[in-house]
This record gives sequence, C-alpha cells and structure tokens, in this order.
Amino acid sequence: MTPLDMLLSRASTDHLVEPAPSAAQLADVLATAMRAPDHGKLRPWRYVLIEGNARPLAAERIVASMLRLDPNAPEAKLTKRRTRFSTMPLIIALGMHLRPDNKIPLWEQEMAVAAATMNVLNALHATGFGAVWVSGEITEDPVLAAELGLPAPHKLAGFLFVGTPAEQRQPPRRPDPAQFSAYWTGTPVTFAADKE
Repeated sequence: MTPLDMLLSRASTDHLVEPAPSAAQLADVLATAMRAPDHGKLRPWRYVLIEGNARPLAAERIVASMLRLDPNAPEAKLTKRRTRFSTMPLIIALGMHLRPDNKIPLWEQEMAVAAATMNVLNALHATGFGAVWVSGEITEDPVLAAELGLPAPHKLAGFLFVGTPAEQRQPPRRPDPAQFSAYWTGTPVTFAADKE
C-alpha cells in the first residue's frame, strides 16, 4: 500500500477492541502530532491518556459534565456515554493549550490542534489501529477540562477512542473532490457541492 492509498483508506470507527497501541507505538503515533503546522511554534496540543482503571473514573466525570450542562439529560444518553468511556481500549482527551494574549490568533492555535489530531488519526491507521474523534457539548465544560488538567483558558477539542478495529470493513464511499474544488480565474468561484 502506498502512502496515498493508506490516507485514502482511513475511516473513523468506534467498533474497537483490545489491544490499544503499546507505549512505544503510542509514542511514535503522538510524535506525528509534532509535525503539524504550528504558526508561532506554540505547540498548543496536549494529550491526556486514559486507559485501564482510569476509564470508569473518566466516564463518571463525563456523565457529571453532561448533567451539569443538562440536568434533564436522558438516562439512555448518560448510560451510552458511561459505557463507551468505560470500555474503549484507550481514550485520548484532546487538549488545547491556548494563549489568548499571544499574537497568534486563537483560531490558528485551535487549527494547529486539529491538524495535529488529524496526523494522529492517520498515524493510528497506518499502524493498524482504529479511532474515532468524538466531541459534543462536554468539550465546552471548563470544569471537565480542569479535571483533566486543562484549566481555563485551555479547553478540550474532544476525545479520541482508540483500539484495534473489531472487523475489517470497506472504507465508506467518499464524495468526489471535484465537487468541493474550483479554479479561480479572477471572479468568484462556485462549487458543485453547493448546488445540491
């Protein structure tokens, strides 16, 4: 498989089983994050690794966050989150170590975290692991972020669920890139994807 074939075959999955990456494999995977574009060399990415007996503890913090944000959250939703955070082989909380007073705008710092996360997702796929990036309202909860070691102004960008894919599945069919690109020749472009 060529590097391009590998990138084209990546797809998110939450059908994950043990094993998660070993410490050495995870070190290599996270090293790819350090190659992300990073205007100002702020290195705003932070990774909180949650495995083993820490998973149920994290799950309870997630449920508490959900209830802080919505005291009427449906029990089924709480149970689903508790189960997922308790059983995924590895969870990586994606931290954004933000510097609001820096000359680099916050949106650029956040984009650097997103770019680094994509490198991590690609590296996991390249080493035979699977992952999915999950987010939701809990990423906006400053209490949860602080409990994970990211006090304000730092934030969460979400969580990666990581493990071995439970089954080999065909990657989903992706749209044609031509629908999302257009050559600019001096007048505003239009995109085929926007005409649907």
